[in-house]
Amino acid sequence: MPRSKKFRRARLIVIVLVVLLIVGLGGSGYWAVHTVRASFPELTGTVRVSGLSAPVDVKRDDKGVPQLYADTSEDLFRAQGYVQAQDRFWEMDVRRHITAGRLSEMFGSGQVETDAFLRTMGWRRVAQQEYDTVLSAETKKYLQAYADGVNAWLAEHPGGAGASLEYALLGAVNGNYKPEEWTPVDSVAWLKAMAWNLSGNRQEEIDRALLGQNFQQDEIDQLYPAYPYDRNGTIVKTGKVAPDGSYKPADGSTATATGATATGAAGTGTTQGRAATQAVLKGLSDTMAAVPQLLGPQGQGIGSNSWVVSGSHTTTGKPLLANDPHLGPGMPSVWYQMGLHCRTVGPKCGFDVAGFTFAGTPGVVIGHNKKISWGFTNLGADVTDLYLEKVTGPDTYLRDGKEVKFQTRKETIKVAGGEDRTITVRTTVNGPLISDQSSEQQNVGTYAPAGNAAPDRASGYGVALQWTALTPGRTMDAVFELDTAADWKGFQKAAADFAVPAQNLIYADTENNIGYQTPGTIPVRGKGDGRYPAPGWDSAYDWKKDPVPFKSLPYSYNPASGYIVTANQAVVDSAYPYSITTDWEYGTRAKEITDQIEGRLKNGGKISPDDMQAMQLDNTSVMARTLVPLLLKVKITDPYVREAQDLLKDWNYHQDADSAAAAYYNGVWRALLTLAFGQKLPASLRAEGDCLLVRQKSNSTLPDDAVNGEVKPVTECGTRKPDQAQPDGGDRWTEVVRTQLTKPDSTWWNYIDSNHLPQHGLNNLLAQAMKNARQDLTAYLGKSISTWSWGRLHTLTLKETTLGSDDSSIGSGFVHRLLNRGPYRLSGGSAAVNAAGWNAAAGYQVDWIPSMRMVVDLSDFDASRWINVGGASGHAFHSNYNDQTELWAKGELLPWAYSPDAVTKATAHTMTLTNG
Repeated sequence: MPRSKKFRRARLIVIVLVVLLIVGLGGSGYWAVHTVRASFPELTGTVRVSGLSAPVDVKRDDKGVPQLYADTSEDLFRAQGYVQAQDRFWEMDVRRHITAGRLSEMFGSGQVETDAFLRTMGWRRVAQQEYDTVLSAETKKYLQAYADGVNAWLAEHPGGAGASLEYALLGAVNGNYKPEEWTPVDSVAWLKAMAWNLSGNRQEEIDRALLGQNFQQDEIDQLYPAYPYDRNGTIVKTGKVAPDGSYKPADGSTATATGATATGAAGTGTTQGRAATQAVLKGLSDTMAAVPQLLGPQGQGIGSNSWVVSGSHTTTGKPLLANDPHLGPGMPSVWYQMGLHCRTVGPKCGFDVAGFTFAGTPGVVIGHNKKISWGFTNLGADVTDLYLEKVTGPDTYLRDGKEVKFQTRKETIKVAGGEDRTITVRTTVNGPLISDQSSEQQNVGTYAPAGNAAPDRASGYGVALQWTALTPGRTMDAVFELDTAADWKGFQKAAADFAVPAQNLIYADTENNIGYQTPGTIPVRGKGDGRYPAPGWDSAYDWKKDPVPFKSLPYSYNPASGYIVTANQAVVDSAYPYSITTDWEYGTRAKEITDQIEGRLKNGGKISPDDMQAMQLDNTSVMARTLVPLLLKVKITDPYVREAQDLLKDWNYHQDADSAAAAYYNGVWRALLTLAFGQKLPASLRAEGDCLLVRQKSNSTLPDDAVNGEVKPVTECGTRKPDQAQPDGGDRWTEVVRTQLTKPDSTWWNYIDSNHLPQHGLNNLLAQAMKNARQDLTAYLGKSISTWSWGRLHTLTLKETTLGSDDSSIGSGFVHRLLNRGPYRLSGGSAAVNAAGWNAAAGYQVDWIPSMRMVVDLSDFDASRWINVGGASGHAFHSNYNDQTELWAKGELLPWAYSPDAVTKATAHTMTLTNG
């Protein structure tokens, strides 16, 4: 029988007090020390790991970063599993419960809805299918070896005993929980979580439909302006797709793409099918927001930077490659640095690779081997579509005028301390019916018009999810192929197998070649363009059987420019015959990086590794260059506001942490967005706690509280989680504002002032924004502007992400405060190259960051540099738990040892794993 809630909470309090004792009193008391530190990994000596064919050396530097040396590939991955479990098993265990929809087994009833949603999508089921049917025998062998290594460590900690502080905390509220053995499918399933956070325009689809409450189509289009091809350009010049389906570059490339030969045809754009009710889409948005954001918040404006420069333009004479993926912050870090080395590279052991890995997944995801280096940024391909489904009964739905049966399956969710819950998952030809798992989502189609072509809504429409990641793919094969690729041909072969998430892949090699490849399974639509939910009852809107052929996807190899920049901008322009997405990032960061590269190359200049690092730290607000001159032209008579306005006079547009001008500008930017757009958005897009007085809506009769024919205003508060709210101030909003600034009389410049009176005109709004920002920053930072700084507003707190936040979990506030780190005062901003992102609808706190940074020197890999947020260890209070963050916040990079001699010199601890 589970212990009483009162007993569990009492025991939890005891453990928390123990932790406080350790932190506050330096670890006094044997039991306290043992509770927290028993799980710290062995770093030296000899440890027996069953199944090894020969000893494996584990060399860690002073940051705890391990470099592994083995004689066979299987030994290498068995050792990787063991070592990652040493440092990160709790994190790995929680992750696999998320991807399998089994969080309730650990944390109780508060996670049932999340589990139901994840079970409905079936991430774990698809991962099992991948393992059973599509992955290569070699990949399966490596996955099994990795799992064996994890289980060898777990055997040393039966039932999770002494595995981590978190297991002790969990035991206080769920004493029956015991971690299961690791399986290969646990590793594969993690790729689904990665794909979920990095897939397409799912939220934009919902948001556009929700905007239909308040706006006409042309107004919605103004909030999603066209990509500025002329100003910000594309990753590659748009080439042609030849009659045989192969892509022909237009930028001087010299190689031919290889890969799959599937065929398809481009779809045509349409807005039909966007008639989903606001109720269903709001409910769906809320449900998706509740899914643990393992890689950070989703949404437009969140991306990554990477660029590569040919040796003809570098001081080293060989390519330089930089990458900094932008993801959500958390403890422990999403990345785990590691080196995987075969003592002799050959048929028995083919790896000599180092870089950034995911704990729980074998191989290296981003990094370099001794021949090539590669980096990722999010492609942003539209690989998800929402379909409205006319449900005609418990077992049927409408399809081309006929009733057809759902495919159904039962899923049982086990709940710690509670009764099991069984759900029925219904699946259409367009994917699982994800609206089934929320009572709010079942209230579909009640009020919103559906158009003449739509069937009678009766009790409403369901919503199905079509997503490329729900079809088995070979991305796990691609990871190992990248790790062992020796040239462009091998790199492209790996890219052809990189199904989801679709990423921009950049490339460099020691033979002085650079390249770019679009990979991924990208659907070809019939009708529809993916911008709005599509009508599932009409098969004309189905995806075609085959995706865009890999050989038709854009690439570039040794372009004439001598460099390639990817920062989530458009890959190609509209001349490309296939639709990749209509929701590109708007290219602000990409243009800034490109301008910096070209500026350094003027008059025969060369780019150094230091230049690459400096470019990663560029915190310029590009939008400020346009907006600040307009702000300075506004005549401000109030000396209190004018004092703040004067901060902008000599500002260089750099968002340094110590800059008062940057603080005030961003306050003005936030106020501008609120006045011009936030006031007008429906509550379903605004942040919780963002309350406005609005007029009640009525039809032919006045509501009961009308006075003298006037409708009394009512308070309407936002309902969206703050990190998902709009206007978020990201790159899309810079383009919206830039476009509207050319129209001083635009209706977007109409606003309601602090006296609830309507006002009009751009100049008036800018003046009001400066006044509001002055008041806002005074509240945050004090009346004296001499004390203001951007870093005091723009802070990062690294939050422990694996304990949950629900009352039924163990993630209570005082536990989190013990495990969180920060706050850190940061430079940068949402649309800056140094993308310390913040959501203007919610506040100034940083909610996505450059999750790591690397600069790879292809002339000397030992001269490469890297940094992680947090540290190698997932154990709270371990010396490597958070020892890289201060350096990262300052923009520093650490030496990245790769060769055996460099690794030996950097080694602080050596452990040998032997067969046991």
